[in-house]
Amino acid sequence: MPDLKTTPGLGPLDWLVIAAYMLLVLAIGWYYSRKTTSTEEYLLGGREMNWFNLGISLFATMLSAITYLAIPGETALYGPVFVMGKLAAYPLVALIVGWWIIPRIMQMRVTSAYEILEIRLGLSIRLLGAFLFLSLRLMWMAVVVYATAAMVLVPMLGIEEWATPWISLVLGAVTIAYTSLGGLRAVVATDVLQSAILFSGALLTLALITYLSGGISSWWPDDWLTHWPEPRWGYDNDPDTRTFLGALIGTLVWYVCTQASDQMAVQRFLANRDVKTARRTLIAALVSSAFSAILLALVGLAVWSYYRANVSQPSESIALLARADRLFPDFIMTNLPPGVSGLVVAGLLAVAMSSLSSGINSSCSVIKIDFFDRLSRSPSKSQRKDVVQSMWISVGVGLIVVLLSTVVGSVKGNLLELSFKICNLFTAPLFGLFFMAMFVPRSTVLGTHLGALCGLIVVVTVNYWEEITGQQGINFLWAMPLGLIVQISIGVLVSRCFPKYPLAGSST
Repeated sequence: MPDLKTTPGLGPLDWLVIAAYMLLVLAIGWYYSRKTTSTEEYLLGGREMNWFNLGISLFATMLSAITYLAIPGETALYGPVFVMGKLAAYPLVALIVGWWIIPRIMQMRVTSAYEILEIRLGLSIRLLGAFLFLSLRLMWMAVVVYATAAMVLVPMLGIEEWATPWISLVLGAVTIAYTSLGGLRAVVATDVLQSAILFSGALLTLALITYLSGGISSWWPDDWLTHWPEPRWGYDNDPDTRTFLGALIGTLVWYVCTQASDQMAVQRFLANRDVKTARRTLIAALVSSAFSAILLALVGLAVWSYYRANVSQPSESIALLARADRLFPDFIMTNLPPGVSGLVVAGLLAVAMSSLSSGINSSCSVIKIDFFDRLSRSPSKSQRKDVVQSMWISVGVGLIVVLLSTVVGSVKGNLLELSFKICNLFTAPLFGLFFMAMFVPRSTVLGTHLGALCGLIVVVTVNYWEEITGQQGINFLWAMPLGLIVQISIGVLVSRCFPKYPLAGSST
């Protein structure tokens, strides 16, 4: 195996590939901007979009650059247990979301998911849901931008960390441009393109390492690696231990919560013409996600093996483990041939921009529908004016995300922990609102509010126990399941104990 290269950087051909990709996504945004004449087309694609493209878009939206980098780093550092639990959860997600939740969502012809909350529990719960979603997705997009700029582009370009905000600004500007121009149709079209680049980049990396190493057997481990924690299948209180059960339950809860209450997912279901095609969209997204998880886990094993073969001292191995999240981008930076490096960097940009564009478009729809239109005393009657307003909302959301991306790097943990502690902080509390609205017939506004507050307290406490108390708490993977159980229990209990407060379906 050859020695590691010591001269990082991208060549002219790499930059040409990246520039071509940027121009292509901008062209897609401009193309669809000429075909958008109403807010329903801008936000939902006219409700007649192709189910397969929507499924790929849903997969690309939920993947993000965080996961693209986190799974290889997670596998190299902790082993395959998390990925195994993640894959085991997908069939359960398909059954619960596809046959239990999607039919209930599709029977209500809404534009924003949070209209469902008002229909069942009134305006205050709708606004709470919309606020939780916006808080969740603004923080999530900020982490996406930060991870791409700080973890990928800064080391890849060999520049100082102070340039991270400026790189974030450029990344955000291009994404804002094509998203604000073309709406959901442009987002879905670019998601399909970006998914193809994503898979190509990971496959090329895997193929090159296999070639340089002399075959798959050179990087495929024969035994459980010595630095991996012993596999745990059930519950384990150690915050640094990944267990199969914890990963399965954490993934199951995250997917069910997200698909049922997150505007980014619900928006894609609503863009289908009926329940059958919406279900197909979900299945396409889950199959794509399973394939990507396996592929990226293999990339993590291959990259770790490649670098581990080039160190001889124990201290060097420890240093290598400390930067597990950076091994994949480091390999891209120093080992791929000209042009291929540019393609893989474009893939990393693709997943970041895919997540960012979907988040901007969905946030725009919530701000437009749930706040501007719902609270306005004199709603606009001009379709063109509404489209222009939506475009400017998209621009504003993008700018806020870029600003937030400059502060998220202060949270402790590897990328997987970062995504759970920041991006998923409000995921369970948001779904709890929908559970109370759709599946608890005698739910009340008071019970729903108090349940959400208690659930949020549990999620924050579990995630930030060490920061709050200075002592290690339970594994962060249990934050969402525990928070959801507490939220629903309190919500149902208060609703039954105080039935005279507003019931489901009453106005507030």
